[in-house]
Amino acid sequence: MPRYKQFPLPDTAEGLTDAEILTWHVRPGDVVKVNQVIVEIETAKAAVELPCPWDGVVTEVLVQVGQTVDVGTPIITIDVDPSGAAPAPAPAPAPVNGAAVEESGRVPTLVGYGPKSGAAKRRPRKGNPAAAAPVAPAVPAPVAAPAPAPVAVAEPVAPQGGYVPLAKPPVRKLAKDLGVDLRALTGSGPGGVITREDVEASLAAPVAEPAPSAVDSGARERRVPIKGVRKATAQAMVDSAFTAPHVTEFLTIDVTPMMELRARLKDTPEFRGVKLTPLAFAAKAVVLAARRTPDVNAAWDGPAGEIVYKDYVHLGIAAATPRGLVVPKVRDADRMSLRELAVALEELATTAREGRTKPSDMVGGTFTITNVGVFGVDTGTPILNPGESGILALGAIRDMPWVVDGQVVPRKVCQLALSFDHRVVDGQQGSQFLADVGALLADPAVAITY
Repeated sequence: MPRYKQFPLPDTAEGLTDAEILTWHVRPGDVVKVNQVIVEIETAKAAVELPCPWDGVVTEVLVQVGQTVDVGTPIITIDVDPSGAAPAPAPAPAPVNGAAVEESGRVPTLVGYGPKSGAAKRRPRKGNPAAAAPVAPAVPAPVAAPAPAPVAVAEPVAPQGGYVPLAKPPVRKLAKDLGVDLRALTGSGPGGVITREDVEASLAAPVAEPAPSAVDSGARERRVPIKGVRKATAQAMVDSAFTAPHVTEFLTIDVTPMMELRARLKDTPEFRGVKLTPLAFAAKAVVLAARRTPDVNAAWDGPAGEIVYKDYVHLGIAAATPRGLVVPKVRDADRMSLRELAVALEELATTAREGRTKPSDMVGGTFTITNVGVFGVDTGTPILNPGESGILALGAIRDMPWVVDGQVVPRKVCQLALSFDHRVVDGQQGSQFLADVGALLADPAVAITY
């Protein structure tokens, strides 16, 4: 067995072609264990932590922080036999579907990212003829290394050539939110790791104000590369807006009964400790209404010349994160109770804010809800997620005058906006679905009739 193994960047999601190195959690000389997180990468869908596939000692970090590399590119070298007892490395075995195999013939698998049953087609990359052919998902593979002792590379540096600070993702997020440059701080944690206290203490330090001067406006501008989640979101929105013919309809409803029911349920043992939000009620209303109008949960498959009707609802929830807009999915939302939906939505939001959403949870949605009401916005004209035929915008709930039994009284009022793909959903179907959602939110008792 080769003593030195190189870990190639794996395919962490269907269709992944490359990723950016965000943070290394190990350095040359560090002892590592199987499943220990060694690096954080950013794909077009989310930030992902990669575990180590072997026990051993880090000898080389092959890719620097800030670099973007293709799937299959070796990113780190590990000495799996630091005692030196292993025999001299033999020539690497012939590759199988782009991945090397061990002498036993078994393809080594990174824990958490097992090989898939079929080969995945990927978009050809410029300058890489081999990418035009289908390849199997990249998996960690041993790569033979020369017998001489490995040489450790220098500490990874940022693309600008500056020092790369060591800090955990929550600390990086805190620093970003507070406008603190981590490169200007000295870490007080083990091994020089920057802590939350270091970031907060830096805010108390005096900051020298620059002397006023007449400068070109360019000196007051920032240029940020378009990549990662932002690049993927932009491309998806452009593709959707100019492919699917959007129609948007609006409905204003009195949700006072829903808010009263919410208040009652929060005091019951079943919902004690559960964050029961209006979004949970909207999610339940959507999956119930989709039973009567399945077209809004269908998809247009142009190349096949088919409309795909789905007997399940994978409900996407648009979430704003420090890395941009992401839409993680609640799988089989139509099988969940109101309580289960409330719990799933809270877990989904927490995971998205912390940048821990799994790439597999970002794909395969059938319908989406965007809750613009949390920002105090009444409504909007949402753009469909590619591959879906409907998206609902949930507006802010406000106290407004409303006519009840001929009398003007204050009520809890909310606006809904439904955008749908007019190739799949006709106006009658879209209107019926929106009216059903509105009826369920205006009077949750109507759910008994569905």
